[in-house]
Amino acid sequence: MNEPIYVAQPHLPPLAEFLPYLEEIWSTKVLTNGGPFHQQFEHALCEYLGVKHLALCTNGTIGLVTALQALRIKGEVITTPYSFVATAHSLLWNSINPVFVDIDPKSLNLDPSKIEAAITPQTTAILPVHCYGHPCDTDAIQRIADDYNLKVIYDAAHAFGVQDAGGSVLRHGDLSVLSFHATKTFHTFEGGAIICPDARTKQHIDHLKNFGFVNETTVVAPGINGKMSEINAAFGMLQLRHIDATLVQRRRIDATYRSRLSDVAGIRCLHDPGESPGNHSYFPVLVEADYGLSRDGLYQKLKDHGIYARRYFYPLIANFPMYRGMPSAHPNNLPEATMAAQKTLCLPIYPALSDADLERIIALVRAR
Repeated sequence: MNEPIYVAQPHLPPLAEFLPYLEEIWSTKVLTNGGPFHQQFEHALCEYLGVKHLALCTNGTIGLVTALQALRIKGEVITTPYSFVATAHSLLWNSINPVFVDIDPKSLNLDPSKIEAAITPQTTAILPVHCYGHPCDTDAIQRIADDYNLKVIYDAAHAFGVQDAGGSVLRHGDLSVLSFHATKTFHTFEGGAIICPDARTKQHIDHLKNFGFVNETTVVAPGINGKMSEINAAFGMLQLRHIDATLVQRRRIDATYRSRLSDVAGIRCLHDPGESPGNHSYFPVLVEADYGLSRDGLYQKLKDHGIYARRYFYPLIANFPMYRGMPSAHPNNLPEATMAAQKTLCLPIYPALSDADLERIIALVRAR
């Protein structure tokens, strides 16, 4: 019997590679609080990602919560309804009102042409998402932010290693936040990072993620416990040794899907890599009316064969109970996001996906 196939499987290097790291942690007896691996990992990530300053944290959600605190964001923040719930939850945790704006039907990212109409005197920031690791229209978003004196924080949970014409996509906005959850292209079991524009901002965020402590007796801010442990940082150091090979494998699987599904009526592959660079974090397809099965029908068909695709992102954030009463959450305000939530299915993509399993998935999709 075939093993179940999930949309994402974490890359796990051989245990023997990790044991020396664990032995070093045990020998030093430094388990957290900015130990040697934490410091090495921050430096190594800055070098790999092409950024100058970076603060590690417990996970991407804590990263978003802390980033909003660091910039003292209040009032209303414009964001996308088409994302994982942590994007909007981070706003509620800071007593900020999310204002949902529709997405671009091609990129599925926040549509810059819809942002200005949502700005009010209470608007203080924009929180876009690089959906599936494909860059937002950062130039257009920054122009609007500059015109209205707004901060920009990018939820870059999917965008590890993504580049645009000017370099790392993480350089855009006032802050960018990464997630290193186990399902991500690059992971540390659990973890995250905030990309900072300068050393002063990083220092402030380092204080916030450590209860606000500056030293043993001085607390300068109402911080949180958002530190990354030495074990997670050490695993991240190990993962960096494998990330380039991981990306090669993901790129190959992505190309195979595109080639084998290009002639299937009603299946539209998103994000041509030639037009929109990404890191192959996900492989989303849009299931159109002429496919013969609905999106949910295809989802169930694959599930019946032990293939667990994901309806990312369904339901929309705007449809959850804590958000649906907001005026901006009404479906009439979000037609493109509503449509995407009904049509999008993410097919399995991860380095260990075998050619046989990949062909089995493709054959089931082609068979309709």
